[in-house]
Amino acid sequence: MAIYHCSIKVISRGKGKSAVAAAAYRAGEKITNEFDGMTHDYTHKGGVVHTEILLPDHAPAEYADRAVLWNEVEKIEKAKNAQLAREIEIALPRELTREQGISLVREYVKRHFVAAGMCADICLHNTGGGNPHAHIMLTMRPFDEGGEWGAKQKKEYILDRDGNKIYDPKKRQYKCKSIPATDWNEQTKAEEWRAAWARLCNQALEQNGHAERVDHRSYERQGIDQIPTVHLGVAASAMEKRGIRTERGDL
Repeated sequence: MAIYHCSIKVISRGKGKSAVAAAAYRAGEKITNEFDGMTHDYTHKGGVVHTEILLPDHAPAEYADRAVLWNEVEKIEKAKNAQLAREIEIALPRELTREQGISLVREYVKRHFVAAGMCADICLHNTGGGNPHAHIMLTMRPFDEGGEWGAKQKKEYILDRDGNKIYDPKKRQYKCKSIPATDWNEQTKAEEWRAAWARLCNQALEQNGHAERVDHRSYERQGIDQIPTVHLGVAASAMEKRGIRTERGDL
């Protein structure tokens, strides 16, 4: 039975996280973080069945190297509480073959993230326990036409009722405010991405002759009187398979 799962979170230095460490773990690779000198070795990790990096227009070609990409991110983000990457975790329809799943994820990422200007690091996991899923790490800054990282924020002048700029004599400059350079952090954008994943999953299921369908909406929004199931995740799934009860598995 196809299940729907699409979670979106931000990997932040302020929460003690590292983009390099996260990328190494998800890809099952060994990468040294040039920002703090720590080496993260996850070459022993099993279940990584496919990895690839997709780049937008204007991104430097060398960013197709995972270590280069995420070390550049760590370098450009200097703040202690910097947002380093966005991660989207999605469950793949179990009805699809591995190649069909890879094609599905690739289409989703190209259409909704790379086309918008993000670098995307894709890692598909499947330990054989019926929980195929993908981790998609995305950069947080746009690129300019010269292939340089752009700003996350841009300044916008504050205007009066007549549309004129307002001068601040104390600061000797026109009043302005900072606004996001992109809409990538908007809640409406997250909902758009979640809906798009459900739509593409259903298209893939139909094209490959499967009757199952998924829906990104909650049961309540669908008008279904049913208790929703819980996506266990990798760790909880492994523990439940070994007969170890988990809090998520008991929900």
